[in-house]
Amino acid sequence: MKSLPARLPLALAATVAVVGFAGLNPTTVSEAVSRTVAAPAAVATAPMAVAAAVAPANPLTKLSESTQDAVRVAFANTDAVREKIKWVPVNHAGEKVMTPDAASRLLLAKFAAERAGLQEVGLNYQDVYGLIMAETSWVPRTGMGKNGTRSYGLAQFEPGTAKGVGLKNPNDPVEAVYAAALHMKHAAEWSADKLEALKLPPQVYATKLREGVSVYYNLSWKGRKVWDGVNTAALPEATQRHIKNTAWGAQRAEYLEEKLASEGGLSS
Repeated sequence: MKSLPARLPLALAATVAVVGFAGLNPTTVSEAVSRTVAAPAAVATAPMAVAAAVAPANPLTKLSESTQDAVRVAFANTDAVREKIKWVPVNHAGEKVMTPDAASRLLLAKFAAERAGLQEVGLNYQDVYGLIMAETSWVPRTGMGKNGTRSYGLAQFEPGTAKGVGLKNPNDPVEAVYAAALHMKHAAEWSADKLEALKLPPQVYATKLREGVSVYYNLSWKGRKVWDGVNTAALPEATQRHIKNTAWGAQRAEYLEEKLASEGGLSS
C-alpha cells in the first residue's frame, strides 16, 4: 500500500464514475465539482471516461469469501452487501474495467466503517471512502511498490499486510474495503499515540489524526517512525499526496451523500 505516482487516484475518472453524471451536460458537471474542494493537480494523471451508459453483468458477484474466523464473523451480511453493489464500466489505459457506482461505494464504506468500529477511534465512513479514493479511485487494480512488492484490489493490500488483517481475497470488494477499515483503525490508534503529547486543539487533532492514518497506510514501518505529528512536510512526496487525496476523497463522500439523498438514490 505504499503509493507511487503511477498509482495515484484518477480523479477525473472518479468524478465522472462516482457521481454518475451520465445525464448531465459538461456545464452542470463543472458546477457540481466546483462545489467541492478541487482535486490536487497531481491526482489527474490518467483520465478515464465512462464506457457505456448501461453496465454489463457484474463480473465480481461470485468471489471467494474465505477469511480468518475473526474476519468472517464481521462479515455476517456480506452476501446482502454484495447483492446491492452495482458496477459500471470505465476505460482505463485503453482497457474496459469495472468500478462500483456512487451508491455502492458509499454502501461499502459505511458497511466497513461500522463493522470495524471506526467511530471508536474518531474516524467514519467518509474516511474509508477517501482512503480508497487515494489508493485506487475505486478502480480495482494491481500496483507495484518501490520495493517491488505487488499490491492488489481496491485497497491495494500487499500480501504481508493482507495476512496481518485476515484478508485472503483482496479482489473481493466487500472484504477489501472492510480490511482497509480495520487497518485504518490500527493506524488511528498508532496516530493517537504519536499525537498524545502534543496537546492539540480538537480540530487540529482531528486533522493530524487523519494525517497519521495516511502515514501508517502509505509507508513501511521504517518510514512511519519518522513522523512525529508535526513534520508532515518532511515526508515523501507520495505520502503527502496520499494525505491530501484522502482528505479530498472524504469531502467527495460528503458531497455524494447529499447529492444521492436529494435524488432518492442513496442506500443508507
